[in-house]
Amino acid sequence: MEQKMNVKLLIVEDEVVTRQTLTRLFQQEGYEVFDAADGRQMEHIMAQQQIDIIIMDVNLPGQSGLELAESLREQNNIGLVFLTGRDSDEDRLLALELGADDYLIKPYNPRELTVRVRNLARRIEQINESKESEVEGSKQYHFSGWVLDCDSRCLYSPDRKMFRLPKSEYRALELFLTQPGKIHDRDTLVRKMLDRELRPNDRTVDVAIRRIRRHFEAHPDTPNLITTIHGEGYRFVGDVHIKTA
Repeated sequence: MEQKMNVKLLIVEDEVVTRQTLTRLFQQEGYEVFDAADGRQMEHIMAQQQIDIIIMDVNLPGQSGLELAESLREQNNIGLVFLTGRDSDEDRLLALELGADDYLIKPYNPRELTVRVRNLARRIEQINESKESEVEGSKQYHFSGWVLDCDSRCLYSPDRKMFRLPKSEYRALELFLTQPGKIHDRDTLVRKMLDRELRPNDRTVDVAIRRIRRHFEAHPDTPNLITTIHGEGYRFVGDVHIKTA
């Protein structure tokens, strides 16, 4: 059997049989597994354990999985997979926009689920290893003391704090860094971020930009790097240097 990675996995599922089935499945795969029936139990476990990956339903008592996902992305660098019976494109896109790494529909293929989680676990393991060493070995964008590492999809602050960016935020920031000084409208940004067209009253881009800015604003010495050009879009105004280790 393939040697398993040291990854702690949390199942958040209110249906007892499904939760028990998923727990057994991933225990057999060699993961250290915890389980919760709702957001309150999830937060209790996370206060005591360093969770690496969460597999979560959308429909949960109390706060929904989507609401929990938004709070998770504000606080943690955690892999997130939705496993749910809600199969609408709207729910799927919202979950991905909130930073989910994957979205699978019930009934699910256990083999597919374990493969997807294993691939995510490998990436998280690489990210965790990078915390203990210098950022190297891939294409990197350096700007104002910050580093965006392309292989791990991580943003590093001047004091070496790491943020694992959701795919949509990573793609938006990468676009800015590849074309500093250029104005990008919302339609261009949403196509880059999510491979779809901009919708009426769509605030996806603005939410992503706000989250990226929060990282920069936490460091007073960082200038305003992403400016709003009213009526046109956004522009990155910093100096960028590309390095490949």
